[in-house]
Amino acid sequence: MPDLTSPALAAVLSHADAALEASRATLFSLLRIRSISAQSEHAADCVKAADWWREQLSGLGFDASVRPTAGHPVVVGHFAGPAGYTGPHILFYGHYDVQPVDPLSLWHSDPFDPQLIGGPSGRRYVARGAVDDKGQTVMFLEALRAWHIAGGGIPVRITVLIEGEEEVGSVNLDPFLMANKADLAADVALISDTGMWDVNTPALTTRLRGMTYAEVTLKAANRDLHSGLYGGSALNPINALTKILGALLDDAGRIQLPGFYDKVTPVSNSQRTQWDGLGFDEAAFLGGIGLSSPVGERGYAALERLWARPTADINGIWGGYTGAGSKTVIASEASAKVSFRLVPNQDPDEVMAQFRQFVTDRLPPGATATFAEFARAPGIEVNVDSPYVAAALAALADEYGRPAVLMGCGGSIPVVTSLRTILGLDSLLMGFGLDDDQVHSPNEKFEETCFHHGIRAHARLMAKFAA
Repeated sequence: MPDLTSPALAAVLSHADAALEASRATLFSLLRIRSISAQSEHAADCVKAADWWREQLSGLGFDASVRPTAGHPVVVGHFAGPAGYTGPHILFYGHYDVQPVDPLSLWHSDPFDPQLIGGPSGRRYVARGAVDDKGQTVMFLEALRAWHIAGGGIPVRITVLIEGEEEVGSVNLDPFLMANKADLAADVALISDTGMWDVNTPALTTRLRGMTYAEVTLKAANRDLHSGLYGGSALNPINALTKILGALLDDAGRIQLPGFYDKVTPVSNSQRTQWDGLGFDEAAFLGGIGLSSPVGERGYAALERLWARPTADINGIWGGYTGAGSKTVIASEASAKVSFRLVPNQDPDEVMAQFRQFVTDRLPPGATATFAEFARAPGIEVNVDSPYVAAALAALADEYGRPAVLMGCGGSIPVVTSLRTILGLDSLLMGFGLDDDQVHSPNEKFEETCFHHGIRAHARLMAKFAA
């Protein structure tokens, strides 16, 4: 078994420091692969990225293979751990696929020609996938490499799962997980696809909002009508739908679906106190996107509204004539897409039923409504009293010399739900991205200091797990 004493860990961390340039070169070799999962012309690039991961893991002693799916392949690697190992079995999850680069004209360099440039916090890497998620997965890979080279061997039992369809909804991941439950059995999942509070303050993400995403279509007459001949007599479904949707929120920002808040649990006083102590500047947060006045549920501070309260938003609405010029028409139907961000304990199916009832109860005579559902995921709350969270908090505090923040996330990470419901695994979300990394946007970047600390923090975490 590798020596887990301070000298061994010190040697691993020293190697991570000395090998930073080589680690950057490893990352850049992956960033050059145009693994855009949404575009069929890059299917071969996705296979190339999967092969890249298989080769890297095999070189560190993993039993690694590229597994086919109905879409892009999945990479699975197993490392049994040292002889006599009795610590937890870790499943590390990441993805090699990236978002499309459009609009290309806004990039300052080729998105797949990674650049090392200066920035306010030091040097940074600019490329598509720099932080989402290639940079964050390579941090873990380089922590493995540091233990392999300088620490007497990788000190933990690990399964690595790298998929290629996260950016297109992971449509083939759940079937893969269900078909390979035994092969992917572990004690806890480790994911680095989240962020820090700021460049100097580490964080664990312990709350994720879920989602119900629906489309509603309201129908009235059997054809479009001339507004001069029928206006004042015939029902206008656009008018009716906008009136209904306008009643979704009251003046205090409370969502009006029947029973919507019945299962919403308030955050603890200690959690609220920690968030209040972060000094979040909502005015600056909104000012960066050209807004000045916050909205949302009255009576809650900004971070609680963003991380721990549910929301309702109309994401798109259409009907009738929308072309150039005018056309005096009363449309026969109108549609809208509506999303509800949910918190832990809310049931996405129940919220969908509540939305149906809300709309149906308000339909005017002569109107009918049909519904479609496009996404559903429950909110997730990590057990902060688990030994895995304790190990991660200790590793981050050792690395940064300050306590880590227990953050929430207003968005969803669907794989966290899949890992829990299919494999029975809770997830440890230890990421190193920043709010200004321009994820999914032109000139995506990853701060080198975050990359470097991420390698070292993962190396420390392995020592905690092994001990």
